[in-house]
Amino acid sequence: MEETPTKPYLVRALFEWCVDNGYTPHIAVKVDSNTQVPTDHVRNGEITLNVAPTAVHKLQMGNELIEFSARFSGIARQVLVPVANVYAIYARETGQGMTFEVELAKPATTLAAEAGPLAHFPAAPGESADSDPPKPAGPAGRPALRRVK
Repeated sequence: MEETPTKPYLVRALFEWCVDNGYTPHIAVKVDSNTQVPTDHVRNGEITLNVAPTAVHKLQMGNELIEFSARFSGIARQVLVPVANVYAIYARETGQGMTFEVELAKPATTLAAEAGPLAHFPAAPGESADSDPPKPAGPAGRPALRRVK
């Protein structure tokens, strides 16, 4: 039996830590054909998503997938992110969090079968990237993170 990776557990733990401390958890994601996100909010093949309980609906953080629905520029979207594509989770207010290596995700057909029926929701006309959540400044536009002690 193959050992379950630690990454999904660490993502869930840091999400819970953020929420328990009143911080706004954000995940930084490498976008590829396995991700289902509004394309207008993707910059340089990456997207940062606010996953706070007040910002998302029906959040499910599994070992393979992170799923939720959220509003982007006022339009409800279904979001599907392979955990393998998450390269950071952090608190917006403090920058505290953790970065990860981006692993190769399973093919989209395998992920879709595990997740059930989900539709891909491209960005609607007129949507802009202006509503992207703010990120702490760091090199190459990535979040500036601090070690969690």
